[in-house]
Amino acid sequence: MITRLPRWILWGGAVLAFSAGCLNTAALMGFTNLSVSHVTGNVSLFSAAIAHFDGRSILYISASLLAFLAGSILSGFVIGQTSLKLGRRYGNALYIEAALLLLSYVLYQQHDYLGQLTAAMACGLQNAMVATYSGAVIRTTHLTGLTSDMGASIGNWLAGRSISKPTLGFQAIIWYCFCGGGVVGAFLYARIGYGSLFVPITIVLIAAFVYNKASDRLPERRQPKRKKRLSQL
Repeated sequence: MITRLPRWILWGGAVLAFSAGCLNTAALMGFTNLSVSHVTGNVSLFSAAIAHFDGRSILYISASLLAFLAGSILSGFVIGQTSLKLGRRYGNALYIEAALLLLSYVLYQQHDYLGQLTAAMACGLQNAMVATYSGAVIRTTHLTGLTSDMGASIGNWLAGRSISKPTLGFQAIIWYCFCGGGVVGAFLYARIGYGSLFVPITIVLIAAFVYNKASDRLPERRQPKRKKRLSQL
């Protein structure tokens, strides 16, 4: 059970959830009218397309689903671990995500459906980037599982059982940040269209730069090196 979450995890989860909320709303309001971060809803649309023999929708939605999967595969290839540990691989993955989002903006501007695929791939990469921390599942591009986890924790608390309040608080932060990002994305898309994507692009770029600069200075990163030196004495 988590008793305390490091600040870099709190801030990182918050800004990435805000970024994903902004991106997903812009995608939904755009010409594709399709989510880039929610697989479950898109699978339902895919099923409906099959039922109605809508070949074009089947092709488009399945491509978006596979793009999300491809982003997750890329995340696993680059990061190579399921639990959150400090290291520059996360920064590199964020730089790749920013490049995908920039490419998505260019393609969206040309009314090219490939923009949907690169945006979905970026979301898949981000969502798979962090799997667990001290046993707590961390996701930043959708809220279904997170809302279920929050509800279960609140139910346990009402029943008088112990829960991890830091985990519940962190989940609430992600929930509200994703929602807030969606509000900003909708507001900006109504005024500048796909230019709203520069909000998540900027957020992810800054997150990558700050993470790479700060990761070696964090206590969690320095501690193993100190222990290694002491063992050699």
